[in-house]
Amino acid sequence: MAALIVAAIVAQLAKSVGTSIGLGRDVGTTIANFFSFFTILSNASAAVVLLVAAIWFWTRGRDADREPTGLAVALAAVSTYMIITGIVYNTLLRNVVLPQGSEPVWWSNEVMHLIAPLFLLADVFFGPLRRALPWRSLWWIVAFPIVWVVYTMVRGPLVTNPVSGDPFWYPYPFLNPNNPGGWPSVILYVIGIAIAIVAVASFVVWWGRRSADRAVVASVPQTADML
Repeated sequence: MAALIVAAIVAQLAKSVGTSIGLGRDVGTTIANFFSFFTILSNASAAVVLLVAAIWFWTRGRDADREPTGLAVALAAVSTYMIITGIVYNTLLRNVVLPQGSEPVWWSNEVMHLIAPLFLLADVFFGPLRRALPWRSLWWIVAFPIVWVVYTMVRGPLVTNPVSGDPFWYPYPFLNPNNPGGWPSVILYVIGIAIAIVAVASFVVWWGRRSADRAVVASVPQTADML
């Protein structure tokens, strides 16, 4: 899955850069904009964490009874981001043309917005060796989306849209205060998505704690039998 996600990102980036070069647009801005999408950042993070998880499992994890704390937090974080990516895209953006600089590569688009989010959702439910995370882990999980929103809103009016020439660029229409509804609409969307992120993150942590507790209970009879 990590390899598939990387392939999807590279395919869409190559298409965007190729279109930018062909139309004489600023390539540097195109690349910076590409990596300003939450979808791209969440997918790239997921690919890295999944790769680390795979390496850990095949080198040390087969003899472990649970994940390292850092890996568990990272998996909870990218699972949250990918689930939110899938929810937001498929409910708000599936039929909306986004300012990514070129037409989406269809299979890449489906991998990043549907297949990978479903995989990370399945990993929440069925991933082995789950560690029960403390509730304070939520702060680590929600930190990145907060930083990303601040970055997006600060950068937006400082960038010229390479496609339309507008003196602003925002990755998603619901974050663009120049659209109908203005700042009140943007603030409402940010609050709504923030609530969704906290809710999903809370569910991911809660399910991980539940799975870890059940694994401990299930191991007790085996220990008793051995004694």
